Amino acid sequence: MVKDRKRELVDDLIFIGPGTIFFVVIVGVSFFLGIYYAFTEWNGVSQKAVWVGLENFRTIFSEDPRAGTSAWFTVRFTLTSVILSNVVGLALAMIVTQPMKLANTYRAIFFLPNVIGGIILGFIWRFIFSSGMPAIGELIPLEFFQLPWLGDPFTGFWATVIVFTWKTTGYLMVVYIAAIISIDDHLLESARIDGASQWQMFVNIVLPLITPAITICLFLMLSWATKIFDVIFSLTKGGPFNSTEAFALNIYYEAFQFNNYGLGAAKAILFFIVVGAFTLAQVSFTKRLEIEA
Repeated sequence: MVKDRKRELVDDLIFIGPGTIFFVVIVGVSFFLGIYYAFTEWNGVSQKAVWVGLENFRTIFSEDPRAGTSAWFTVRFTLTSVILSNVVGLALAMIVTQPMKLANTYRAIFFLPNVIGGIILGFIWRFIFSSGMPAIGELIPLEFFQLPWLGDPFTGFWATVIVFTWKTTGYLMVVYIAAIISIDDHLLESARIDGASQWQMFVNIVLPLITPAITICLFLMLSWATKIFDVIFSLTKGGPFNSTEAFALNIYYEAFQFNNYGLGAAKAILFFIVVGAFTLAQVSFTKRLEIEA
């Protein structure tokens, strides 16, 4: 018995130990250094960081309107993207789980955008919005194709939402497909025999039974949307007039362009706390719905 435990301990050290060490060194140490620098004034070059206490946090809330604008954009972007991506992802999952030819092909096509990196995806859609749309607009006189997608704050917001939704919907679709195909066919067949419509079966049977998948997808989307950086960086770089600057992008600019590493670290710590609180609240709320279901 003792030998088995020792053997299990050795196996854990061999397989888990290196990953744990790398995580602690790369993530853990960096995290606590970030907390320290959040209370300092440091330009990233000088060898000494000046301790300023809570001054960076006071600056964020009272003297940095750009941070407030970025936070408001992140909130609007997150709410819109979470709802839209989950609705479209669930709709696609319902469609491709129906008996049809080429269902697997459609699944692969819908999932494909998720494979493309965010930076590349941003550049692709930047070309589409800046060159492709106007070219189509010359052939098809519709206002949709003639809008200044990346040149106006309103259309710029929706351009970022469209690209991000297009990228993430396929992944959510796969999660919802796994949940839908796990539902017992006898439940749906019994409801169909009793005269239930497709909508009634979806609302009263499918939706309650896939609540665990909804919890996962909401958690993923909250995490991805709030921390969005690569897509916006390559698509709009936060423009026009900082109207599409996400908070993660604001942190990047603060630290690596303006050389305010202390202020950037303070923003990152606040960002971590807020995102963590919202995701924990979301998981707690949807978990209660799972129990009721």
